[in-house]
Amino acid sequence: MLLLRCPLLLLLLPLSSRPQKLPTRDEELFQMQIRDKAFFHDSSVIPDGAEISSYLFRDTPKRYFFVVEEDNTPLAVTVTPCDAPLEWKLSVQELPEEASGEGSGEPEPLEQQKQQITNEEGTELFSYKGNDVEYFVSSSSPSGLYQLDLLSTEKDTHFKVYATTTPESDQPYPELPYDPRIDVTSLGRTTVTLAWKPSPTASLLKQPIQYCIVINKEHNFKSLCAVEAKLSSDDAFMMAPKPGLDFSPFDFAHFGFPSENNSGKERGFLKSSSQFGRQTSSKPRVDLHKVCIGNKNIFTVSDLKPDTQYYFDMFAVNTNTNMSTAYVGTFARTKEEAKQKTVELKDRKVTDVFIKRKGAKFLRFAPVSSHQKVTFSVHSCLDAVQIQVRRDGKLLLSQNVEGVRQFQLRGKAKAKYLIRLKGSKKGASMLKILATTRPNKQSFPSLPEDTRIKAFDKLRTCSSVTVAWLGTQERNKFCIYKREVDDSYNEEQKKREQNQCLGPDTRKKSDKVLCKYFHSQNIQKAVTTETIRGLQPGKSYLLDVYVIGHGGHSVKYQSKLVKTRKFC
Repeated sequence: MLLLRCPLLLLLLPLSSRPQKLPTRDEELFQMQIRDKAFFHDSSVIPDGAEISSYLFRDTPKRYFFVVEEDNTPLAVTVTPCDAPLEWKLSVQELPEEASGEGSGEPEPLEQQKQQITNEEGTELFSYKGNDVEYFVSSSSPSGLYQLDLLSTEKDTHFKVYATTTPESDQPYPELPYDPRIDVTSLGRTTVTLAWKPSPTASLLKQPIQYCIVINKEHNFKSLCAVEAKLSSDDAFMMAPKPGLDFSPFDFAHFGFPSENNSGKERGFLKSSSQFGRQTSSKPRVDLHKVCIGNKNIFTVSDLKPDTQYYFDMFAVNTNTNMSTAYVGTFARTKEEAKQKTVELKDRKVTDVFIKRKGAKFLRFAPVSSHQKVTFSVHSCLDAVQIQVRRDGKLLLSQNVEGVRQFQLRGKAKAKYLIRLKGSKKGASMLKILATTRPNKQSFPSLPEDTRIKAFDKLRTCSSVTVAWLGTQERNKFCIYKREVDDSYNEEQKKREQNQCLGPDTRKKSDKVLCKYFHSQNIQKAVTTETIRGLQPGKSYLLDVYVIGHGGHSVKYQSKLVKTRKFC
């Protein structure tokens, strides 16, 4: 293209009958005007070398003008649809002699000039219909009045227009590399790593370029304008991450939430519940996320959902002009979750299960004989776990279990049961589970609703403490153990030792105080007390009570921290 800089004239169409000529371009004045966005707001003028943003109502055409005074002038026009396809046409008419910069004498009124020009049809140079970013480029355009007509037949929509008579020197849009595709270099169950070639605008022309990634589950976008139209109006680009730390918009998919900083690790992509950009309560959540990452050209998106298809778009943004160019978008489906190994349960045999934090385990119980009922006994050792039981695909049970629970379900000949155990969000979970079609006595001992141990302060001495705990109507064996602890021992340490599945067999023999059988048919009177003697003055002790069932399985009550009197 020619590097000749020829002025693109602005045609102002005010509601005034004051005589005036088509203006010529005053460079100093023009530079001042394009910095003032209000100057071109709702105007029919396209300024030379500046991008304008505007709005179209459905089925309501809009026309823009610009003037090229000299023949053989380079010309480039770019139209960017945002959230709807556009129909647009570029045409040119000859300028009336009075509009020429060479004209002399009294100028005609602008309205008369306008009527004289627009009554003619003009020569069509280019037309397009669609939602792509489309260009008209000519290295040698004739002088004349250029008209750009736009129409949206689908819906009200935003759009952008850029026109220049010096396309070679302006170059406001970042240039794409010879291969503008985004490559998926690594694919996991929850992560996707993307790479792309840098824009020559950054590598060769040394202009400031940053890359912005857009992620969604619906489709690729052809312009950043389309992305911004999809998002709520108050969304903003994220700041670039610190060097060495990738993060993803899904971290901010609920803004206000950077995931916990972990130096050397990449940040999560679908972490918390804030939206990318601030959300107003009246607007529905937009499942679309964007993040600007500076000038790096590799990025890992993490914390995605397994077996889910995502669309990825990359935009090079010239930070001087704030104008962008889209790379060729791509899509990828994350890998499926690794199939869980199903553990087979045997009738009347206790199975130990360990579940990672937020994890799940699947178990299967297939009775060998016909049965009328099936019983599942569950002992959650730490925090509560969720249990779901399906019989031949039909959901029979879904409950949270804390401590010991027993569930009796109606059986069915040749039925197979699938048990899903979901762990706690707080940490790893441990439990014991037993399934049987021939329940007689409970495999796990029954527990009262309250498994705390109560200490009587008034009965404390320098060498003894008196405690009490609740029992049930079922006759069980209770064993009490003691352990001396430092004065610095606190509730947090005690909490870490609350594994109810650790039985008396894990304790030292010297810790044992006594064992006894106890029950009461009157549940209101199912209370037992015990005085523990032989303690040291002013010392702290941790007391544990274990209840042992008929099958030999034990459950620990909540530990109790006590202290003897120092002076008596």
